[in-house]
Amino acid sequence: MTARAPAPATPATVPAADRAGTKALFALVLAVLSYSLVQTMLVPTLGVLQTELHTGPAGSSWAVLSSTLLASAVLTPLLSRLGDSHGKRRVLVLTLALHLLGCLGACAAWNVGALIACRAVQGVSLALLPLSLGLIREVLPPHRVAFGLGLTSGLVGGAAGAGLLAGGLIVDHTSWRWLFVAGSALVLAALVAVVRWVPRTGATVPAPLDPAGTALLGLALVCLLLGLTQGPAWGWTSGRVGGLFAGFVLCAAVFLWWEHRAAHPLIDPALLLGRPMAGAHVGAFLLGATQFVFYVLVPKLAELPAGLPPQAARLVDYGFGASVTVAGLLLIPGTLLGLPAGAAVGRVEGRLGPRAPLALGLAVSAAGGASMALFHAREWQAVVGYAVIGTGFGFAMAALPKLIHDVTPPHAIATANGVNTVARTVGGAVGSQLAAAVLASRTIAGTSLPAAPGFTLAFWIATGIAAVGALHALAGGGRSAVETEREQALAGTPGG
Repeated sequence: MTARAPAPATPATVPAADRAGTKALFALVLAVLSYSLVQTMLVPTLGVLQTELHTGPAGSSWAVLSSTLLASAVLTPLLSRLGDSHGKRRVLVLTLALHLLGCLGACAAWNVGALIACRAVQGVSLALLPLSLGLIREVLPPHRVAFGLGLTSGLVGGAAGAGLLAGGLIVDHTSWRWLFVAGSALVLAALVAVVRWVPRTGATVPAPLDPAGTALLGLALVCLLLGLTQGPAWGWTSGRVGGLFAGFVLCAAVFLWWEHRAAHPLIDPALLLGRPMAGAHVGAFLLGATQFVFYVLVPKLAELPAGLPPQAARLVDYGFGASVTVAGLLLIPGTLLGLPAGAAVGRVEGRLGPRAPLALGLAVSAAGGASMALFHAREWQAVVGYAVIGTGFGFAMAALPKLIHDVTPPHAIATANGVNTVARTVGGAVGSQLAAAVLASRTIAGTSLPAAPGFTLAFWIATGIAAVGALHALAGGGRSAVETEREQALAGTPGG
């Protein structure tokens, strides 16, 4: 008898693993969005909180940004390490639950102190990104991993405009508390989706924690970020800021010394200082610095001179006088273009090599930054410039987790992504303070109002940072696992 050929696949016979993988990816995307959207949605509340909670600029800044920034930098490496050693899904569910608790508490905050405490609890949410990126390789078939990484990480950069727009609409028409109601609904949806659709993956081997390493790293990051966030208020040359930066250097040095000697280090030094890995972390830092210069300055440029007293507004002869909502709309084209750019990283890597997407993304962002520096007198110029910048961000954001996956063993994926996420967060803190410092150094005579040349200078500085990052990515040393595999395949040698 002649063997019958197998029937061709039909939609009804699509492998169940692919369908399950799609649902799991959707759940992980929701988890990442519950972090990234909530963060940027709150930016429009800075002025509102000062009035409604009877606090000053420092109090509202701590409620919206600083408390979450400090908590996230300290907790993300620990939660990522716990994910690798105790199960990423389990830690992801716990992190979402804590994030939901922080959102619900913020809804009912009775004063700025309570809001700051709830926002600190929400600092756990930054860990959702490395945990989700680590799970993607476990829940998707190999041929879909690059797409999943690109889509998920690209959404983080893409959420900036969408979050500002949503936050502006809510603040303009309702109470700031509804931001946390909307955030709670998104986090709850992500939690339900993860519990239902993200499967329990392979067994893990729980490793002892490293309390000393955790404390040293946390103290180092608190010193660094507290110095950066309080520098403008305390003075960059003050003893307190200098002491914080000295404390960072000391704690970081002791942390590295300890991790080289610890039996079970919080972070394997190779995940920090290994040549390909260190290059990815430097790229993340430079990307974060570039992103936040534009995140801070483009909306500010769009809104000026709106919101200023009439006598001050007459002195500002630039800006679009836009509302927060319209300022968010200016970023939407860049947000939308960044998503397909991120999803294309796998194809770009296949043709040009693992480091090409990061270099390309930063180079495109540099080109957009140069356009913004030269032309930002009209709304359409800002839209076009940021559309180019956002496209570059999409490539670069998606390139970083792919680089990490190429050079990291499976048992350390979440930890490595956690370190990379913190590096980008620290870069963001540097970028936002750099933008503020440049504006403060270029003011309208006799006032503290920023002058138009300050925006131009800051855009050029961000362009330079992105260009340096692109050159660094191209010159990055060390071969990734993917490159080694390809060389072995071409040479006909077995891998191992």
